[in-house]
Amino acid sequence: MASKYPIGGTRSVTAFAVATAGIAFFSGMDAVMKALTLAIGAYNAMFWRVAVGAVIGGTVWLALRSPWPSRAAMRIHLIRGIMSSVMAILFFWGLARVPLAQGVALAFVAPLIALYLAALILKERIERRAILASLLGFAGVLVILAAQAEADMGPEAFQGAMAILASAIFYAWNIVLMRQQALVARPVEVAFFTGLIVALCYLGFAPWFAELPPAEQYPSILAAAVLGFGSLMLLSWAYARAEAQYLAPVEYTAFIWAVLLGFIVFAEPVRPLTLIGAAMIVAACYIAARRRPAPVADVEAAI
Repeated sequence: MASKYPIGGTRSVTAFAVATAGIAFFSGMDAVMKALTLAIGAYNAMFWRVAVGAVIGGTVWLALRSPWPSRAAMRIHLIRGIMSSVMAILFFWGLARVPLAQGVALAFVAPLIALYLAALILKERIERRAILASLLGFAGVLVILAAQAEADMGPEAFQGAMAILASAIFYAWNIVLMRQQALVARPVEVAFFTGLIVALCYLGFAPWFAELPPAEQYPSILAAAVLGFGSLMLLSWAYARAEAQYLAPVEYTAFIWAVLLGFIVFAEPVRPLTLIGAAMIVAACYIAARRRPAPVADVEAAI
């Protein structure tokens, strides 16, 4: 299937800058969502955030008189939306139990896992360099878990770390889907339909778990919804205009935001082992990203 946008090897500085802004929005949402999760629980924080986000996205989508998604695009929206609903609840449940910087660092293993998913979905050959990078990344995860043990944060922190690692598996798939989705749909469509499908997934559990949040949490819910919608829009725009391999490094700017926001908002110190482990994972992802990109035909065939 041909994409709506050029998908050659364009390494656009503008796309890189837009993707970096998207990660900044996403990092801000992480901090707001951690506070919301601590206040009203992971399910209610996610349910109300995506519900408000769906209303915002729907308003923008209708205002722009956007066409209904193609069949191929809707299929990817459905897959990514359902997958994101599992990924997000695991991530924010875990993030409420570990320091912000540590949680984001653990999530950095997702690009490494994405290499193997790309091999499965896009039929890319896994090179020896990618295998070595995976081993280095896994060692980085062990170092971060060692930092957690050194801090003696208790069993809940370990459970939170495991939830974030499980979420990273789904996020790895999300990385592959993000590129596929951006090639067949415009940013506002991606942001709206992804958010809407996630909201519908959580709505199914509302009779058992949903509770009306306290009024003082409304501004935080609105802020999280706006930041989430904005992040989806920015990242979709960028991924439609530059290779995923080129944009991958922007993911690591999230650690800078996590350190700053974790310290300012939650007074969380960053342990040296966490910094070392994060550096190992980033180095592993850099090594893996230097592999030969897949032919355009392979990417299109997988859509």
